[in-house]
Amino acid sequence: MGDKKFSIGLDLGTNSMRALLVDISTGEEIATEVFNYEKGENGVITDPKNPNIARQHPIEYIKGIEVCIKGVLKKAKKNKNFNVENIIGIGIDTTASTPLPVDKNGEPLAFHKEFKNNINAYAWLWKDHSSYAEAEEITELASKEYPEYVNKYGGKYSSEWFFSKILHCLRVDKKVFDAAYSWVECSDYIPGVLTGKQKPQELKRNICAAGHKGMYNPLWGGLPCKEFLTKLSPELGKLRDRLFEKAYTADTPAGKISKEWARKLGLHENVIIAVGSVDAHLGAVGSGIKPGRLVKIIGTSTCDMAVLPNTKKLPDIPGVCGIVDGSILPGYWGIEAGQSAVGDIFNWFVKKNTPYEYLKEAAKKKISIHELFMKKAMRFKPGETGLLALDWHNGNRTILIDPLLTGLIIGETLQTKPEEIYRTLIEATAFGAKVIIDRLEEYNIKIEEIVACGGIPDKNPLLMQIYADVLGRPIKISASSQTSALGAAIFGAVAAGKELGGYSSCEEAQEKMCHLKNIVYNPIPENKNVYSELFALYKELHDIFGTKEYKGNLFHIMKKLLSLKMGMRRG
Repeated sequence: MGDKKFSIGLDLGTNSMRALLVDISTGEEIATEVFNYEKGENGVITDPKNPNIARQHPIEYIKGIEVCIKGVLKKAKKNKNFNVENIIGIGIDTTASTPLPVDKNGEPLAFHKEFKNNINAYAWLWKDHSSYAEAEEITELASKEYPEYVNKYGGKYSSEWFFSKILHCLRVDKKVFDAAYSWVECSDYIPGVLTGKQKPQELKRNICAAGHKGMYNPLWGGLPCKEFLTKLSPELGKLRDRLFEKAYTADTPAGKISKEWARKLGLHENVIIAVGSVDAHLGAVGSGIKPGRLVKIIGTSTCDMAVLPNTKKLPDIPGVCGIVDGSILPGYWGIEAGQSAVGDIFNWFVKKNTPYEYLKEAAKKKISIHELFMKKAMRFKPGETGLLALDWHNGNRTILIDPLLTGLIIGETLQTKPEEIYRTLIEATAFGAKVIIDRLEEYNIKIEEIVACGGIPDKNPLLMQIYADVLGRPIKISASSQTSALGAAIFGAVAAGKELGGYSSCEEAQEKMCHLKNIVYNPIPENKNVYSELFALYKELHDIFGTKEYKGNLFHIMKKLLSLKMGMRRG
């Protein structure tokens, strides 16, 4: 028993950080610890003058590492099979694109006295959309002169991504831009901190963030060429020399933990730190992703992940968030798509639209407001609410790639109840998920099974059943409720390698460490039929408000919704 080996997955999310200690021989989760970010609202620093701004202070990351890893070690010591000397690796995932401006030593500018209160010197969180104009500018230039740069990204560059954010910083705060020696993704910064190799030229940048968010591709020599960046801005062109030339897959060792951090955390100095990656992509790894298996990571937003062996030719797919070799599993094309808001929509609705009597009812029943809404919404059949919504409350990530789209609900009457709206918002996110799957299959990406993971699949059976009915497919659930952290722990074990008792490949590690629950949500035929009718209406709204090409009118949509509503109530 004393020879058991362990790995730690460090998962930096939108609102909190989590460490997960895993027995690598079985995937057993020995201990977990969470640090809730303390600054801003649930860890997100915003600006009331600009709703598109979302930042984080990097001091949260430093504090969180210590709290989380010390926390799991303290809990693990109660397990008789655990020995801290048998921890062999640490894998890391973070949100993306979440770049930080840093100095020559790799220290965030936010740690400088001059910039401690300047949010432009903080980490630019993935959900920051303040650079939408710069994203359009990048798309326009690339489409005209370097189409290959955007063809791998569905034809558009996003305001959520690396270069649009840096260019926007140059435009709005040149002082911060000029003070920054370089910019690093959070997923590269954390491994640099833990190894003590955080100078920009020492960092091993990860292919996941570089490829999906930074237009990095070996086909054109890595990052976009200096000429392209210079046309956007001469300063951006100069910055390219201070970024990086090569990116690595997450099974690559970034180095050993530094003496300082080993001492601080209570770890031995031979622990291997893996190159970082992006949370959603490692959630897919922790869910056992493989060819034919689509993984849906459902949380505040949703990411859809698929892989295909890199020996196979893969077409460019309009509207996806990137096709990158090695971004999910080494040796496979990683395909990313997703929705900019899912759980965030439900949280917004509950926070802003819950009647007082519902609050009292939830308190009396000792359940959460979400659970109360879920139970009330379960009473309705598909189509019975007479409502239809668009799930664009934080823009559209796939397939329209447009941050300036907004949410919509139609069909409301004076009798509409809050739980009907809640159910309709769930249905809208399910319809958005179907649009993505339809696009992937349109380009011959075979989806033989769907596995869901994240916080929501464990907590909301109503949502999972609606998704199965809308998609018309069974949906399985990952056994781990911490799949991103588990995926990070898998890469920690692989980066450590056979010599330290780890694994030689991700597939080998997944075979031992990834499991599914016995729960399967199967589509209900009568529900599937109704949702097919509703999806056709959703798709019309999607094309009317989201594209320039649609020709038609909206007259029939309300009438059809009313017809379905009355039919379901009579039935």
